[in-house]
Parts: sequence; structure tokens; C-alpha cells
Amino acid sequence: MKFRKYFRGSGRVLAFVFIASVIWLLFDIAALRISFNDVNQDLKERDIVLKQRRNKGNVDDVFKHPLQKVNVEKREFFKNKKRFEKKVDEVYRKWPKFRTEPQALLNNDKHLNSMLMEQKEVINQSKGNLTVKSPVKGTIISISPKTNETKTEINGKVNSISAKMNKINAAFGQTEANLDVKAHLLTKALTAVQEKVDSPALKENTVEKVNHTNDTLVMSHKKVDSGLQNNLSNDFLKPTKTDKPNNIIDNREKHVNTYNKTKPDITKKPVETAHSPSVRLRRSGELHKVMTLDATDLPRDPRAVGQFGQAASVPRDKELESRRRWSEGYFNVFLSEQIPIDRAIPDTRPRTCSENLVHDDLPNTSVIFCFVDEVWSTLLRSVHSVLNRSPPHLLKEIILVDDCSTKDYLKGQLDVYMSQFPKVQIIRLKERQGLIRARIAGASAATGEVLTFLDSHIECNVGWLEPLLERVYLDRKKVVCPVIEVISDKDMSYMLVDNFQRGIFRWPLVFGWSALPEEYIRKNQVKDSDPIRCPVMAGGLFSIDKNYFYELGAYDPGLDVWGGENMEISFKIWMCGGEIEIIPCSRVGHIFRGDNPYKFPKDRVKTVERNLARVVEVWMDEYKEIFYGHGYHHLLDKSVTDIGNLTEQIQLREKLKCKSFKWYLENVYPDLDAPLVKAEGVIFNVGARKCLVFQNGIFSFDKCELANKSQQFSYTWLRMLRQNTSCLAPQETQIIMEPCDNTKPHLRWMHKSGKGLTEHVMIESHSQPICLEAGVKAGIYLKNCDPINTFQKWQFTHYYAQ
Repeated sequence: MKFRKYFRGSGRVLAFVFIASVIWLLFDIAALRISFNDVNQDLKERDIVLKQRRNKGNVDDVFKHPLQKVNVEKREFFKNKKRFEKKVDEVYRKWPKFRTEPQALLNNDKHLNSMLMEQKEVINQSKGNLTVKSPVKGTIISISPKTNETKTEINGKVNSISAKMNKINAAFGQTEANLDVKAHLLTKALTAVQEKVDSPALKENTVEKVNHTNDTLVMSHKKVDSGLQNNLSNDFLKPTKTDKPNNIIDNREKHVNTYNKTKPDITKKPVETAHSPSVRLRRSGELHKVMTLDATDLPRDPRAVGQFGQAASVPRDKELESRRRWSEGYFNVFLSEQIPIDRAIPDTRPRTCSENLVHDDLPNTSVIFCFVDEVWSTLLRSVHSVLNRSPPHLLKEIILVDDCSTKDYLKGQLDVYMSQFPKVQIIRLKERQGLIRARIAGASAATGEVLTFLDSHIECNVGWLEPLLERVYLDRKKVVCPVIEVISDKDMSYMLVDNFQRGIFRWPLVFGWSALPEEYIRKNQVKDSDPIRCPVMAGGLFSIDKNYFYELGAYDPGLDVWGGENMEISFKIWMCGGEIEIIPCSRVGHIFRGDNPYKFPKDRVKTVERNLARVVEVWMDEYKEIFYGHGYHHLLDKSVTDIGNLTEQIQLREKLKCKSFKWYLENVYPDLDAPLVKAEGVIFNVGARKCLVFQNGIFSFDKCELANKSQQFSYTWLRMLRQNTSCLAPQETQIIMEPCDNTKPHLRWMHKSGKGLTEHVMIESHSQPICLEAGVKAGIYLKNCDPINTFQKWQFTHYYAQ
């Protein structure tokens, strides 16, 4: 009875509304659930489509993104680690796929030969027989040089495969005695890398290696660093966190016995024999496919941080440390130290590059790194990428030029670490010289036929070197650059750049990247692997014939520290008979830093401005006014800015019979907008409705005549109103003509400069706005600027720039 009264009258209505609302809510939830199921099904279908597309091995689609920007698809691809690990063969699409089952060894000649070349672990050698323990459990391989017979024992079962080995050897023209000569054609393990001498810092994992000298099989022991793959797990390989030199000395003393044993090998240079790759491959006229090499001492850990160029992330509890260490290199130094120093990166070359043929007798090269206070992990990763991905016979040496670093780990510790690599030498400058003179010092010490300059925070990609040397081989006056791809300064991921990018400059000599016009690509049928003519190189990464480098006078030694050297050498190359090309089949990743982690000996801005002034005075002829007109008037005052003596550089240009800068603009960089003046023609006065005339030393106004030379004036980049060699100059309230002098501020006038006086001609040097005004009857005068006075408004016939 108590409840019935609530359901009388309006109570019934409320109860009905409540029940209906509950029922409606239930229907809503059911509909929403169905909708979510549909969305999930759609996402699954899209994911399946995406997987199918990737399974086609289309690495270009997976990684492609705009210049220096990460593609969303690439990010999603990297998020799923397990899926990425399955794509290793697609990323390294040129590498052979080997099966590792024991029975497969007998059926896979390529794998067997590769395994022999890798020289895993030599157990014993007696009476000329070589027994090798395979990485496959229960498998032992025995080689008899005398009988040319190879036996493979799998779980006690012996199989003779001498016939297969003979077939392999015949195909490659080799016997066991010189098997290592062409090992790089079959395997990722490089002889030159394997023959590294032990550093006292390395763990003592004893492995035996095979050397071939005078056709005699010789066994020798070496130490292999098992810590390299564990990202500097050995404490000695990490930079010391204190600045005390004693830390380094203590570490070296711990390994003094090992160091003494290996010291003689460190100091000796490897002797080239008739069977060494550097001799064997230099056959004039013969060709081979570009080698896709990527050597490493131990198998890479696919789950390592940043492996395969993946983006890495900072753990939450390490974010503060990561931010604190940013200034050490102006990139994520913390993440860099977590990444293996020999990590794999995607093969980003155009697909046809791996099929390109290059000459067997390519010149060798000296790779030069110049650094100052470089981060330990990035410096090591740079060196390892060169060692691991360069054909040994083409890599003459690596020269590290230390421009007077202050970090302790770049001194004794670096010496000891690099002592394990016979091809690496370190040059230390006693005083800070700057990048330019450091490169000159490195070049003077180089013995290679080609100089290859690289920055010290890069990662060379597979197949990077041979395409560069091939172009220099074909024409010694070609200076070649790899495609510079991006290593993210934040997450250390390896990112592609758009194809057909070339180096250019904009006024006032600011370097940048620009894509080839699509019309040019279509008209010339440019392929993504074709060399690209480059008006200006970036300057950090390039190869040049050593003799040609010195014929060009190397770098201008008058340039200080850093800045403008890429412009100087680019203009010099093009105008003096050479060419600059970007080679798309050569790829090198580079960390683009937001700032320099080192200090300039002098003010940075003034240093760069001074360098640019030297460049324009020697190479840009009359076009140098465009540079000065873009805010560099102050450099014209030699009493304020001393750019040094230019006599030698001017004489060098005359000696080389270099072309003019006008020729450079017309033939190399025709799409640059470079008018010699900002405006020219007759000067029309809006109020007088006539044009200004200067004749017989008198200013007047007359009917405008385009052919009348006395009415022709120009407005220069240095803001002068010029007729021939004379310029308008103020004299109290009058106007006279003076010989033009770019260094005199009182000859400069503001026109089209904004501030509501765009049509006025105003004195630049005056503290008050004083404008040029046409007289009502004749003559011109100086008056206070009036925005609405039409007699103060002037117009040129042609305007080329604001």
C-alpha cells in the first residue's frame, strides 16, 4: 500500500520514464559495442593489408619520409619490435639468406663457404689439416690443403664435399691458399676487420685466425672484443665520469701484460702480399658489383637499443639525466651510449644500386675525421661504421685529427682503444686550429689516393664507399658527396631523406637543400640512382682526388675555425674546371645538432662573417655587392673587420685560369635569383609627373625617355642611387653627385623599405627621416619626410628585389 501511492497520477509517468530510459541505455550500450567491434575489425583488415605490403620487401615505402622528418608509418613500423625483427632480411635486402640447420650445410654451398670464411673458432691444426668448429651444434669441418678435400662431421656422420668445394673454388678462381682474398664477396666478415690487434682494454676471448702468406697456412692467436656488441659493457670502453687522468692510467695498468704482448703488432703496418685483397682486386678494366658489406666481431643483438636504426626512448627514471647531458653534444648523449657502437642500419639505397658495376682497380682512400670534444660513443660509432662497411683493400687508413680536445677520454683512453685497429692513426694538434686547418693537417698526413672527409658523428651505410671512388676513378676532377641522411638528435633513429636533393645557397650565402625541379627530372629522365649535379656541397662529407685537392690549393688557409669553407671550395671546384656531384648510391647518416658543443676561439658570428667576406672578395666578382647588400655593409669597413691578405688566393685563381662567377651562375646554378642591382631605369616623380635628369652636372626634370642615358639610374644592393660611376650624395639641403664608394655610409638611401614610406627615397645615415623631394619648378632637395607629399614619391622602371 505504501508503494502504490507513489504510482498514482504523475508517479506513474515518472516510473514509466525511468524504465524507458533504462531500456534505451541498454540499447545504446549494445549499439556502441557493435560499433567498436566493427572498428576493430576494420583496423585488423588494414593491419593485414599493411603487413602484406611490407612482406613484399618494399623497404623504400616503409622508411620513406620528407627531409629530416620522421614518417608516421616508419614510427609505427618501429614500435612493434617483434614484427621489426622479422623484417631484418627485408631491411638488409641485399644480404644472402642462410639456413643454419646441420643438414643444410651439405646442401648450401654458399653458406658453407661463408662459414669457412668467417673463421669462427679454430680448434686445432696438425700436419697441414685445419679443423674448424662450426657455430652449428655438433658440426665440425675439416680442411686438407694438400688433397683439396673438405669433410663435414655432423653428429658423428662424416660427409666428403670436396667436389662441392672444388666447384665453388673454380667458380671464384681461388684455392684454399688464397681463399681470404675474395672472402668479402661471400660473407659479411671482413679480413681487415678480423685482423685487428688486441687492445689492453678488451676482454680476453681467445680466437685463432687464419693468415695466408706465400701460400702457407699460418695460425696466429688474437684477442677479440666480446664487449663491442654489448655496447661498451666493458667499463674501460666507457668514458670516465671524472676528469682525473689517473683513472685512465689505472685502467691501462690493469692490462699492462696484454698490452706488452700486442704492442709490436700495433706499431707494425700490415704487409701487402701478392695474395692480399688490395693487390688481387686491382685488375685494370675488370668490373664487379658493388659490395654490400657489414662486418661485426660478434652477432648483433636484434633487441639492442636502437638496433637497425630504430628510434630509442629514454626510461622515465633517466629523463632528468638525459636532459642534463644534452649539452655535452647537443643531442641525446644518454641514448647514444645505450646504442651498440656497430649497430646495423637500414639499407636505404635505391634498389638498382646493388646491381651497379664498379671497376676492380678503384683508388684507395684515406678517411679523415676532425673532432674537438666529440662524444665518445658517436666518435666510436663513426669509426666502426667505416671499418665495418668499407672494402678493406680500398680503405688505406683512417686519420683522426684531434683539434686540441679538453676531454680526458679523448686522450690516453682513445689511444689505447684505437690501437686495436692498425689502419687508424691519431693526430693531435697542440693548439686549437679549427675545422678548416684541422682538415688541412689531416690531408697532409694522408697517404691514400683519394681524401674522404667525414664528420665525427656519422654512420656510413652499406655500399657507401665504392660509388664515391668510382666517380673519382672515372674523372679525377669530380668531387663527390654521399646522400646525407638524418640521425635524429632526439631518439637516434636513422631517417631517410627525399630523393633528388642537392646542396644550394641563398643570399647571403646561406647553405640549404633543394629538390631538383620535377620538370628537369622528367625532361632528362633522371633516375633515383643517377648522380646529381650539386652547386654547393654541405662541406662535411665528401671525397676528392688528393692531387686535385692540392692543385686547387686545398682550403684557403686564411679561413678561421669554421664557416664558409664549403662555399669557398665549391666555387673553386666549379669555376676552375671541376664538378661536384651527390651520389645517391652512397648513403651516410649524420646527426644534425642544434648548436656547437665547443667554443670558438673568437666570436662565432664575427668568425663566420669574416670567412664569408674572404670568399666573396676572391670568387664572386661584381656579384659580391649582393652579399654585402643583405645586411653585411659593416664588413666593408676594413678598419673594423680585417679579412686578411687575399693576394695568394687571387693569384691562385689567375694561375688556374678559373671562370667568372657569372659563368658559374649561368651554367651551374641558373635558377638562383642574382640581379646585380635592386632597381634600374628612369626615376619617375609622382608629383612632377616627369623623370629625373642629370646632365652637365645639373639635376632637372623632363619627359620620360627610356633611351635617354641622362635619365638612366640604378638602385644598388648597397643602397646607392648610381649613374655610371657617380652616386647621389646629400650636401646640406642640396643634392650633388660624388664618385661611388661602397664604404661611405652617407651615400646610402632607403627605398621600398617599409615604415609607411615605401615610395620615398630617404637618407639612411640621418637620425631624422629626411627624404628626397622634387622642386616645383626645377632641381631636387632634402626635406622632412611627408607620407602624403607626392613630390617625395619616386618610382623606377624595373624592380628586381625589395
